[in-house]
Amino acid sequence: MASLSGVGVPAAGAAEPITSAGDPRLGLAVIGGIAVIVLLISLFKLHAFLALTLGSLALGAFAGAPPDKVITSFTSGLGSTVAGVGVLIALGAILGKLLADSGGADQIVDTILARAGGRAMPWAMVLIASVIGLPLFFEVGIVLLIPVVLLVAKRGDYPLMRIGIPALAGLSVMHGLIPPHPGPLVAIDALDADLGVTLALGVLVSIPTVIIAGPLFSRYAARWVDLPVPEKMVPTRGSDGPDTRPGFGATVATVLLPVVMMLGKALVDIVVDDPAHPVQRVADVVGSPLVALLAAVLVGLFTLGRAAGFTKDRISSTVEKSLGPIAGVLLIVGAGGGFKQTLIDSGVGRMVLDVSKDWSIPALLLAWLIAVVIRLATGSATVATISAAGLVAPLAADMSTARAALLVLAIGAGSLFFSHVNDAGFWLVKEYFGMSVGQTLRTWSVMETLISVVGIVVVLLFSLVL
Repeated sequence: MASLSGVGVPAAGAAEPITSAGDPRLGLAVIGGIAVIVLLISLFKLHAFLALTLGSLALGAFAGAPPDKVITSFTSGLGSTVAGVGVLIALGAILGKLLADSGGADQIVDTILARAGGRAMPWAMVLIASVIGLPLFFEVGIVLLIPVVLLVAKRGDYPLMRIGIPALAGLSVMHGLIPPHPGPLVAIDALDADLGVTLALGVLVSIPTVIIAGPLFSRYAARWVDLPVPEKMVPTRGSDGPDTRPGFGATVATVLLPVVMMLGKALVDIVVDDPAHPVQRVADVVGSPLVALLAAVLVGLFTLGRAAGFTKDRISSTVEKSLGPIAGVLLIVGAGGGFKQTLIDSGVGRMVLDVSKDWSIPALLLAWLIAVVIRLATGSATVATISAAGLVAPLAADMSTARAALLVLAIGAGSLFFSHVNDAGFWLVKEYFGMSVGQTLRTWSVMETLISVVGIVVVLLFSLVL
């Protein structure tokens, strides 16, 4: 199985466990380490990067591990995670910024909405959010799409939740299940799963999940919460946008290019199945995440940037501005990798493996439950994904390629369970839609729970035949 880097194995310099897997303190150390992270994030409002760093040190201290070895595990895990995933996050941010600033996102939205109306509109919003959500971070996708949702609801006189829930569902499913989003990428890396296979299965799992949690659930959400469109949030066209916009076909092709390249590699791996074959060797390079995303960015410079009339200086400025906002994401993901490596090197993974042998819970369901607990506690889907992946990594050692991919998706589904007041996304949605806390819980939070539950059900069904 191909992985992004070696993060899933013990870090260099910490190949030997820093504690004994049979140490009775390990279980309490895990609870204590996670509790420290939870309290620091939820109670003291500490940044997740600092919380994960302190939680890793606390985990080692509670387990009685030598401090120098704990630091080595954490820093090695942080470095290898950033090295394996950081470049991909940066490339995704550049592509997302080009898509937004060039007007390509607007072009996709306008084209689809021109062909949709009435009952088809919620399905159109799912399609828009899913396509645009591929290269964009969740928060960026919300900021980009919710003003469009408000505009469509106002102009078409649609119930706000009937249009908003499908768009939010499309973004959330992409964020939790589909690489190159940070959570799925780190889980793929930690479990040594194949990215192409995970992407293909992720798409298949996402389709029924987003349908149920999006257009179908929006019918009930619109009845439960009937709100007028908040006038102050409805966007007005500014004067600093591009003079021209890239074409619909070119924009969609650019967004889907890395997906097609990575899926192509997965197809070649299945059909050829010979690492020494020239076709597979070429596909391994062309379909690697780094090359696929880099190709999309380079193509996007022309199909998005130049097509919008951007000068060389404007393109350079757009790329530069795209990298600043991801600094915090990189730090959180890196610290999460350090926490994961500390879990692995402390022997926690082996302990989970040994304990789970006596349980009747399937590995996929176990991974989902662990992610759910961490998600509820910390409010962060990324932290839940990273931590759960570190805990269940040993379970993937003897799994087939398809099973390891399903394990990644099970964790991703669990990481989306019931967003509430400790999740930044909860407040972002609340403010944009002008809802109360209770209304946000009845709509957004229920939608997230549906995505999580339907996702794991579909994953378990796939496991029966794969």
